[in-house]
Amino acid sequence: MTTALELLQSLNLLDETERIEAKRASEAGKSMLETICAFANEPGLGGGWLLLGAVREDQALFPSYQVEGVPQPDKLCAELATQCREVFNVPVRIELITEQVDGKTVIVVFVPEAQAQEKPVFFKAQSLPKGALRRIGSTDQHCTDDDLAVFYQGRQRESFDAGLVPGATLEDLSPDALADYRQSRAEANPDAEELRWSDEELLRALGCISQDIQTNQVIWRPTVAGLMLFGKSQALRRCFPMTRVDYIRVPGREWVPDPERRFDTIEMRDSMFRLIRRAQAAVLDDLPKGFDLKEGDLQRQDKPVIPQRVIREALVNALMHRSYRSHSPVQIIRYANRLEIRNPGFSLKSPEHLGEPGSAPRNPRIAAVLHETRFAETKGSGIRVMRETMEQAGLTPPLFESDRGHDQFVARYFFHHFLGAEDVAWLAQFKDAQLSSDEAKALIVVREAGAIDNANFRALTKVDTLTASAALRRLRDAGLLVQKGRVSATYYVAAERLGLSALSGNPERLSGNPPALSSNPEGLSSNPTDAESEAVRKALLDGLPGSLAARLGSIGRRHPPQETQDLVVALCSLRAWPVDELALVLRRNPEVVRQNYLRPLMRDGRLVMTRPEEPNDPQQAYRALDSAAS
Repeated sequence: MTTALELLQSLNLLDETERIEAKRASEAGKSMLETICAFANEPGLGGGWLLLGAVREDQALFPSYQVEGVPQPDKLCAELATQCREVFNVPVRIELITEQVDGKTVIVVFVPEAQAQEKPVFFKAQSLPKGALRRIGSTDQHCTDDDLAVFYQGRQRESFDAGLVPGATLEDLSPDALADYRQSRAEANPDAEELRWSDEELLRALGCISQDIQTNQVIWRPTVAGLMLFGKSQALRRCFPMTRVDYIRVPGREWVPDPERRFDTIEMRDSMFRLIRRAQAAVLDDLPKGFDLKEGDLQRQDKPVIPQRVIREALVNALMHRSYRSHSPVQIIRYANRLEIRNPGFSLKSPEHLGEPGSAPRNPRIAAVLHETRFAETKGSGIRVMRETMEQAGLTPPLFESDRGHDQFVARYFFHHFLGAEDVAWLAQFKDAQLSSDEAKALIVVREAGAIDNANFRALTKVDTLTASAALRRLRDAGLLVQKGRVSATYYVAAERLGLSALSGNPERLSGNPPALSSNPEGLSSNPTDAESEAVRKALLDGLPGSLAARLGSIGRRHPPQETQDLVVALCSLRAWPVDELALVLRRNPEVVRQNYLRPLMRDGRLVMTRPEEPNDPQQAYRALDSAAS
């Protein structure tokens, strides 16, 4: 069993991870039991470790995990074992070991993964699905109906796409769509035995029709998979009015909800094979084109800036893995610099393992048909294929975001060629930082996407978690990136030195995904340009007493640190200031303000946080101690 010291070292190197979590422990509280439930449920995780009696010290210059100790270890162990036996629907048999670290008592808890037939493990006092939790990245997440489907698939429960569609009949299925399937299947395997079956036999074998047992007669009706794969347009509109594909062309690089700027939109609703082809044609017709002139050819061949194979795989993935419980469309949004595909339904596969072998299909019947007709890649390889194909084409790697909060999966494909002459020229201004090739790639991704996190850095450079973390922190320490997010959802955006407009988004993130990659287009916005920043700074100074505004107006880079700290205290005695506003009026990088002024002043007792219980809260602000009680 892993020791407490090994767990502490891992926490300080990597922070909390998918399999390790630290908790301040005085009693067997709800948070601790939720983590145990999540470790027991997460498929393929193999369980996880809790280190009780360790806390993260955020006020230190370099935040780290410290041993605080457990005051009554024997009592806590007994309470925890009892709770794990009684509060869940099945007993969870945890392993508990008490150890000494730096002269203080800590408890190592190992939570084994539950057997498939026991899942989901859930709180008896709560109903499903909310009473069960999963371990997603380094967070514990309440389950949804789709999560329960993952657990029940191991117990031979029916998936949502196998369910009957109320009001649908066999007349709603298109003979032309069935003929399309037969042709595609014959191209993939001319000897497939199902090609010799009748239409009804074929539909039954594919799980596209099923008996309606609610009547006294034997009536066959289409399933969700049957209607999506072979349904007529009229039936799809009647039964699933919002389940369509929207192709949206947006001017510029951002979603701007301006009624005066109308977006070009194409709405598509059709049987699956025709829908994939129509959506692909719409994208290819609109994408920027490059050209290829092979040796010996007299005519050039135009080709889309994003390889056709990537576009096809992206569309198939969106339609195959989307949630058909959700009555909303798949959106294909074409910006000036990228293509975004947003489908309802977060990834059932942990974001940490996207691109690895193995698949967790939400719609297994639809997935099986797309695989056997070769519309989709070998199971579990789609994301890996897209990454490799984009890399071979010299393009910026695609970015993927699974957002459980908004129940969406977002894929971004950039038109930008990776590390071309313009990139090299742009990177040359940071030669004093002595960037490695991997670090240079990370800065390009931040420039194009607005943010990067550990998972995207690993996908970009093919390094391990520890190496990625070290590289990102080095870029932060060099003043090129700014660290954002909570400890379990850290990401990095462009620092002022990069001279970019970093994207901003919803700060409540899960699984380490960056807020800059917001799951809703309305969440995309730009930070102010230099001119706008100066205008904001002037407005902030205009609202201050004349003498203080004058002192700040003349502040320079080499201003004495003690005098600058006094200015910060003077500002924070007037009202609470967020770090970004302080950085503007002081003409400093926000991280410099945080490290050189705010933390020393808090240690000296001159400043306090407005939200001390959440040190990394995006709305955090700082107030002078004398005014903190007011």
